[in-house]
Amino acid sequence: MTKTTVQAPANIAFIKYWGARDLERAIPCNPSISMTLESCATRCTVELLPEGTKDEVWLSEPDGGFRTPPHEFHQRMGRHLDRLRQWAGSRTAFRVATKNGFPTGGGLASSASGFAALTLAVAGALGRSDAPRAELSRLARASGSGSAARSVFGGYVEWPAPARGKGSHGATAGTDTDDDPAAAQIASPDHWDLADVIAVVEIGPKVVSSLEGHRRALTSPYFEKRQELLPARLERVRRAIRARDLEQLGPVLEEEAIDLHLIAMSSTPPIFYWSPGTVGVLRAVRELRQEGIHAYATMDAGANVHVLCEPDSVDDVAARLDSLPVVGFVIRDGVGAGPEVDTDHLF
Repeated sequence: MTKTTVQAPANIAFIKYWGARDLERAIPCNPSISMTLESCATRCTVELLPEGTKDEVWLSEPDGGFRTPPHEFHQRMGRHLDRLRQWAGSRTAFRVATKNGFPTGGGLASSASGFAALTLAVAGALGRSDAPRAELSRLARASGSGSAARSVFGGYVEWPAPARGKGSHGATAGTDTDDDPAAAQIASPDHWDLADVIAVVEIGPKVVSSLEGHRRALTSPYFEKRQELLPARLERVRRAIRARDLEQLGPVLEEEAIDLHLIAMSSTPPIFYWSPGTVGVLRAVRELRQEGIHAYATMDAGANVHVLCEPDSVDDVAARLDSLPVVGFVIRDGVGAGPEVDTDHLF
């Protein structure tokens, strides 16, 4: 097969990846746990080109046309294509088109879905789609988007961190090493039908990228304190997922979200991802709980807010959030089954 299209989903982290031991290789300081989404996804088509030609990278427009990506993103894509060629022992060039089905660069994990989709589509085009999923997870992570390691799996996913003192060695992307543990599914999507209502309060790329946020995180005086709290917090999340207990999970979600943004705001120089809309949504979520609706908020590195709830509460949560003047629109999402091959190519 010389042309492959893969649709890969974003994910929402319950325990965040924030701060890297080795930023170039996206080796995390701490384990993270996420829920793979269903609706927020990236579709990527990859076609093999003859050796000796140049890679072509395109972003798909809503009208079906294409445009060249920004220079920095184009370079990042090129570096990852080189990495994938090295992994596969190939010298072929690629024609790549990618399309997001949700806002890009606004803290909704579009890099995770994008590089997961790219990695899996390239593997498919090269006839390597049968590679172990853990190997493909490491390859996706090697793009520099650590969260992409989790987006190659469906359901509930944990991405471990290396033991202290490890994680800075130059291992080859995709190889199985003790200092580069792979993400793995810890519960299937069928285990817990959890919903995610996303309040979009800002569209467009955030001013400070997640990569830069990771770089600054270690300058925060609160970074090490969070590391001390994480072992117990991780276990609380694992127990909540096993028990399908939103009231147990919810408070941890909110603690983690606040800590991520506390660290961002206290980094040098500080990063302020929140907007007035963020605060308005957080207040509405507290009000929903006061009214007896079990809803809990979390955010990644951006202003937009994920509100986790049970499926029978989605209509109430979505209606309340959509009624807020600070909310542009809401996305109804939930736990998803992970990436899938798509026969509808972008070109």
